[in-house]
Amino acid sequence: MMNRSILRASLFALALSPMMALPSAAFAQAVPAQLRPADQGRVARVQDTLASITTLQARFLQTAPDGKTTSGTATLSRPGQMRFDYDSPSPLLLVANNGRVVFQDRSVGQVTTIPLDRTPLGLLLRPDLHLSGDVTVTGFEHTSGQLHVTLERSDNPGEGNLTLLLSDSPLALLGWIVQDAQGRSTTIALSDVHLGGAVAQSLFVLPKAEN
Repeated sequence: MMNRSILRASLFALALSPMMALPSAAFAQAVPAQLRPADQGRVARVQDTLASITTLQARFLQTAPDGKTTSGTATLSRPGQMRFDYDSPSPLLLVANNGRVVFQDRSVGQVTTIPLDRTPLGLLLRPDLHLSGDVTVTGFEHTSGQLHVTLERSDNPGEGNLTLLLSDSPLALLGWIVQDAQGRSTTIALSDVHLGGAVAQSLFVLPKAEN
C-alpha cells in the first residue's frame, strides 16, 4: 500500500501544479510550440473535443513521482465539478465545485481548500475551455495513434506543465500528466470512460472538516 504522505503529495501535485500562482515577473513568457498547419488543426480538434464534454465517469490509475500507483473512480461534470474517489484503503477524497478544490483525509477528518482556477483541474473544468490566451501550447506530439498536448501558463511557464493525453482515432481523452516546477510527474490514466448521462449532484458536495 502506498505511504499516505506520498499519496497526499501526489494528490497535491495533481491539483496544484502547474497553475499555482507565482509573481508574474519570476518567469519569461511561455514559448509556443512550432506547429505545422496539420498539427494546429489537431490542437483545435482537441480543444473542441474537451469543450464538448458535459459529463464523464471513468476509472483512473494515478502514478506518483516515485512510481507508486493508486486507483479510484473519477466523475466530471462541466463546468466546474469533479470528484476523485480513491479506492479503499486510501482515506483521500478530492472534490471540485463552487470555484474550489477540496481535499479530505477521512482518516483524520482534515480538509484543505485551494482555488479551482489555480489548478490543472480548473483548465479542464472551465466553461470557456480553450488552449490559448492564459495557457500556451508548448509541446505537441502525434505518435502511435496518440496526441500529447503540453500546456503551460502563459505568464509563468516555470511553474510546471500539464500534458493532455488523447487517442487520435477516435479523438478521446486518455488522461494527463502533471509535471511540477522540480520536474516531478504525476500521471492520471483513464479507463472504462463513459461520456454523457446524468450525474448525481450530491457527488459534488464539498467535504468539511470533522469536529
